[in-house]
Amino acid sequence: MRLVATMEEQEASVLRGLVGEVVQMLDGREAESPADELAELTGMRTGPSKRPEDRVLARLLPDFTMEDADLAAGLRSLHEPSLIEAKRDAATTVLRGLPPRGGRVELSVEEADVWLAALNDVRLALGTALDVSEETPDSFPEDDPRGPHLGVYHWLTFVQDSLVQARLSLL
Repeated sequence: MRLVATMEEQEASVLRGLVGEVVQMLDGREAESPADELAELTGMRTGPSKRPEDRVLARLLPDFTMEDADLAAGLRSLHEPSLIEAKRDAATTVLRGLPPRGGRVELSVEEADVWLAALNDVRLALGTALDVSEETPDSFPEDDPRGPHLGVYHWLTFVQDSLVQARLSLL
């Protein structure tokens, strides 16, 4: 079973740009990983133990627990590298599946699930940057520089919801 949609060139371009920005943020975070000789010998990767200072990145890479700061730091150090890898892999799947000039997008059920994860990451990042909450109006005043970006956020919500609905129809 395949899920099929069509994207306009501008839609594919916007999505490609946003997914690319998420990948750049994840790459930057990964570059903050400490050098660890034991990790190099064992192949076990470790990441930073501190929460990202950037609030968008902190939303994408939340704490694993809030009960104990030392436990949270240890869990982050151990698990953040694999979380970044999973998010990057999902983003790569989307970038590979986007037609360069818009057009037909055809996804297997498995690819649709990966797209949903990547779309969620992009929406989380953009929503955090725009301070989107349940109280956020459908549009901002004309002089608010976030206005055009809120339209993109709404479009991403529509794309994600459409994919969820298509995916649910296959159950």
